[in-house]
Amino acid sequence: MNKFLTKLDRYILKKFLGTFATSILLIMFIVIVFDISEKLEDFKLPTYREIFVDYYLNFIPYFVNKFSPLFVFISVIFFTSRMASRTEIVAILTSGVSFKRFLRPYLIGATLIASLSLFLNHYLIPVANKTRMVFMEKYIDRNYVYSGRNIFREISPGVTLYMQSFDNSENTGTTVTLDELKGQELRKKTYAREIHYDSTTNKWTFTDYWGRDFTKPGRSQVMFKGKSFDTTLNLSPKDFGRAENQKESMTTSELTKFIKAEEDKGSDDLQVYQIEKHNRNASPFATFILTIIGVTVSSRKERGGIGKHLGFGLALSFGYIFVQQIFISLAQTSVMPIGLAVWTPNIIFSVICVYLLRSAQK
Repeated sequence: MNKFLTKLDRYILKKFLGTFATSILLIMFIVIVFDISEKLEDFKLPTYREIFVDYYLNFIPYFVNKFSPLFVFISVIFFTSRMASRTEIVAILTSGVSFKRFLRPYLIGATLIASLSLFLNHYLIPVANKTRMVFMEKYIDRNYVYSGRNIFREISPGVTLYMQSFDNSENTGTTVTLDELKGQELRKKTYAREIHYDSTTNKWTFTDYWGRDFTKPGRSQVMFKGKSFDTTLNLSPKDFGRAENQKESMTTSELTKFIKAEEDKGSDDLQVYQIEKHNRNASPFATFILTIIGVTVSSRKERGGIGKHLGFGLALSFGYIFVQQIFISLAQTSVMPIGLAVWTPNIIFSVICVYLLRSAQK
């Protein structure tokens, strides 16, 4: 290890990881204080153990990972600018160390952080979010309202349900179609003006229904209609939970299986899940890009020192977030392929990275 990491590598790596950890801890402490003050009324119900173990212990890795690329960027600019202002970088480069060699400890640090982020994204955070989401649904989002449109569900093999809209505040759906198939053959088709769920009996009531039955012997079809009828379905209003809760609490393998199953059912509202899947790899990769940009921006000694570098760095940070949100919106509206839209901010900033790297002091 000592042969691989020279004294210079250890010096820069220590500053890199130390500054990153300190900045994350400080911001996390501030966020937790504000979060507690905002949720003070909700926190009167759970126990202290539930608050700190079930919620905050699972919230911390989620928060750290979500903003780690930006905190890496700001940390790199901060301590590298200080090194530049003390003429340390000039001394390093004039001693015969190339700029590419100077970058090595930064890339080692970025690799460690990106690797940890990948592990958190694909495995640990989804598991932690399961507990955190249960806590939030029980104590914080008790009055959450779901009002979705164009809902399609395969509630059991061969039985599919479509609703034009569903409102969980009244447990009521409108413009309903229930199809029953055997293989590729349609056996029964039921339409209803409205459907309502009774939580006491766990039954669904179809109101103003009509339809066609193709199972009667000797008859091609039988028309039927009525005012209402009750039935049980393998479906509950809880199944219409928030998509962000579902996607954030599934490991990548579970998320992949879920997307495949929904595609097989014919669901077409899967953008939020596909964006989440691609973003789990794209976000850690951004750590490398922002690290290199941070070094090239802040390694030159200039008038204005740390303040100028931090200002430019924050502008680039907000620029990255802005570009990211634009392309995520394009992915959500199916204007662009989801994979391309999620990775485009990294591609754009990779070009900026190459340009700045070529113009960096040698």
